[in-house]
Amino acid sequence: MNTTYMIITVVAVLVVVGILLALAFTRRTRTKRLRSQFGPEYDRTVESLGNEKIAQIELRERQKHVEELDIHPLSLADRARYLEDWTSVQSKFVDEPSQAIADADRLIMEVMQLRGYPVSDFEQRAADISVNYPGLVRNYRAARAIALRNGQGLADTEALRQALIYYRSLFSELLTIEPAFA
Repeated sequence: MNTTYMIITVVAVLVVVGILLALAFTRRTRTKRLRSQFGPEYDRTVESLGNEKIAQIELRERQKHVEELDIHPLSLADRARYLEDWTSVQSKFVDEPSQAIADADRLIMEVMQLRGYPVSDFEQRAADISVNYPGLVRNYRAARAIALRNGQGLADTEALRQALIYYRSLFSELLTIEPAFA
């Protein structure tokens, strides 16, 4: 009987150790995948939430939310129209940089809305953008912060120029024929 109990105990310990190793491997794999997918946004989310596990839950929720949206590319006609609008915004920057930034911010929201992103809340827009365009979300946040300072008359021309560059990179991606996540 002692031998039987010893064998059962050893097997039970091995099963528990195996389960723990599998869980650790799964968690490490999930972390690696999320870090790879979200890039710097992964670290920003961990830092802002103060807990890696909670941040991972948040990032997975973002993915699930975006998957439920009907995000689609623009039609060729809409794309052409928005490219013209963007050219106008860039031209306006020379004489009216403040207004050009406000127009760029508005144009980004229009394109996002037309593509199927909800646009009522900036943080939700940034979170949604982070799923498909993780390399651009930091710049989008920076551009938005400059646009808000601009609205208060606190942004200098160099900051406005940088905001326009940030907006342009996101705008370009939003107008792609094939979405980055397809």
